Amino acid sequence: MKSELLLKAEHGFFVACIFLTAILIVCCLIRAIKGPRLTDRIVCGNMIGTLTIVTIAILSKLMDASYMLDVCLIYAMISFIAVVVFTKVYMGVYREKKKKQEEKKDD
Repeated sequence: MKSELLLKAEHGFFVACIFLTAILIVCCLIRAIKGPRLTDRIVCGNMIGTLTIVTIAILSKLMDASYMLDVCLIYAMISFIAVVVFTKVYMGVYREKKKKQEEKKDD
């Protein structure tokens, strides 16, 4: 059994971690909006997804709700697939743009 003081310290630590991840999510969101390139935006989107997963995992421990870890796993899979799709789309657009530039050079 944990002492009352240790439980309060643990609770405070988890709450501080949630606030820190919230601040980091806002910073990533600002970078995603300001980012000069599309790759910056894709990386920031991936980072926001990862920080959201961390926040859900911390909430799971804080609320003692193990079912939320399943939500973390599902969210991680969706986030991974989204990043792969965005990267594929970006690479397709990049290749088309590069092909058009090469055609202009040849003319």
